[in-house]
Amino acid sequence: MEAQYNIPPVPDQKVADPTNFDGIVVEGISKSFGSKQVLEDANLLIHKGETLVIIGRSGEGKSVLLKHIVRLLEPDCGRIWVEGQEISQMEKRELMELRKKFGFLFQGAALFDSMNICKNVGLMLAEHMNWSEERLRERACECLSMVGLDGAADKLPSELSGGMKKRAGLARAIVMEPEYILYDEPTTGLDPITGDAINDLIIKLQKELGVTSIVVTHDMPSAFKIADRMAMLSRGKIVFSGTVDEVRQTDHPMVRQFIEGNSQGPLGAF
Repeated sequence: MEAQYNIPPVPDQKVADPTNFDGIVVEGISKSFGSKQVLEDANLLIHKGETLVIIGRSGEGKSVLLKHIVRLLEPDCGRIWVEGQEISQMEKRELMELRKKFGFLFQGAALFDSMNICKNVGLMLAEHMNWSEERLRERACECLSMVGLDGAADKLPSELSGGMKKRAGLARAIVMEPEYILYDEPTTGLDPITGDAINDLIIKLQKELGVTSIVVTHDMPSAFKIADRMAMLSRGKIVFSGTVDEVRQTDHPMVRQFIEGNSQGPLGAF
C-alpha cells in the first residue's frame, strides 16, 4: 500500500568515523518492549549547537529515543556516541560524568511534590557539588530568574500552574550548566499562549547558553518556531531529516501528512 505514496528511502544519517564527530551519533538503535518493536535500526546525527526537533505521531518512540541518548534506556542493538565517546562502553562513574553535560525536561516536569521549587531546581547540585546551602539557593534562584520564575523559590509544585511547572523543570535542566538540553514534549498540556512562552524560553536558552537542544514534539507550530533542523520518526526509523525550509517544501508523503494533520495518507489515522 505504501508504494502508491512513493515513500523515499530513509536518509543517510551516518558518519564514517563517529569518534571524530562533534555532536551526537545514533547508529542502528533498536528497542523492543515485549513483543512491541518501538525502534528499529534508527540512525540520527545531532550537530553541536543546533536545535533539532524530532517529530512523529504519538507512540512512535520519540521519547524512547531521547532516553537512549543519555542511557536511561539500553538498546537491544546499536550504538550512540556523544562527542566521540561510545556511551554503552562507559562505566558507571564515567557515565555519570557525561550526564552532567545534559539537562532533561521531562513531559510532566517531574517535580517532587514534597520539595519546594528551590530544592527541586537545586537537586542535582546538592547531589554532585559540595556547596553550602546558601550557594545552592543562590544558583537555583539564578536559574529560576532565567526562566521568569522570580519569587517562586519557596513555593511547592502544587502552588504552580502547568506553565510555571514547565519553567521550574527547565530551571532544573539548566542548573548544572549543561551543553545539551533534552526536551520531552515541552508544550504538551499547555494553552497556546503559555506554550509559545516556553518556545521563546527554548530559543533564549539556546542563544544565551550556546546549548545543543533536542526537542521531541508533535506540536508543529512549536517545531517550526524553534527548530534549526527536524527529523521525523515513524515505525521505528528516522524517515526524514532536513532544515525547516526543507520540511516546508518537501513532498515526502509522511511528512506532508503529519505537518498538515491529514487523516488520509501513509501514516494512517489510528
